Amino acid sequence: MSGTRRTDRRELARTVVECVAGAALTLLATSRTWRVVSGSGPVSVPAHRLTGGQILPWASPIALVGLAGAGALLAVRGRVRAVLGVLLMVAALPLALGGSYAATAGRAQAGWSLLCALGGLLIGHAGLTALLRGASWPALGSRYERPTAPPTEYLERGGPSRSDVAMWDALDRGEDPTRPSD
Repeated sequence: MSGTRRTDRRELARTVVECVAGAALTLLATSRTWRVVSGSGPVSVPAHRLTGGQILPWASPIALVGLAGAGALLAVRGRVRAVLGVLLMVAALPLALGGSYAATAGRAQAGWSLLCALGGLLIGHAGLTALLRGASWPALGSRYERPTAPPTEYLERGGPSRSDVAMWDALDRGEDPTRPSD
């Protein structure tokens, strides 16, 4: 295996891991308590805990898009991988902005909301890397893909011979074509 190919494989693996880590961080952060609301006044209201998923209800589904995108990075190639990179960058933008806004507006515990923003940044960076470098990365093996043209030795023989057709016809009738005829 050449050095360039090995480097491309490593870069693909790092990008996929980065995308998975960003999605996992976002899912973890949105499952935690970001804010505790309590009422004060003439009527006592018990404290109510709000998770990141309740404050940013769209964050968890977007993180799942990032997780699916990580798997898709392995399966696609070429221009489709570049389009996937753009999709990951667009999906990561609301995560990064929403988590940052919740932390700076004082509406959430800064730690968990910043972790959500960091997850968005990781997904976005993975998308940017896929956009810029994804064309050189290897794709899944093409071993099981349908060949585009018949093998040359088949064409050199002139296509199927009469004996090839006879063997298939025998198989269709339920006979063993390798058995000598009586």
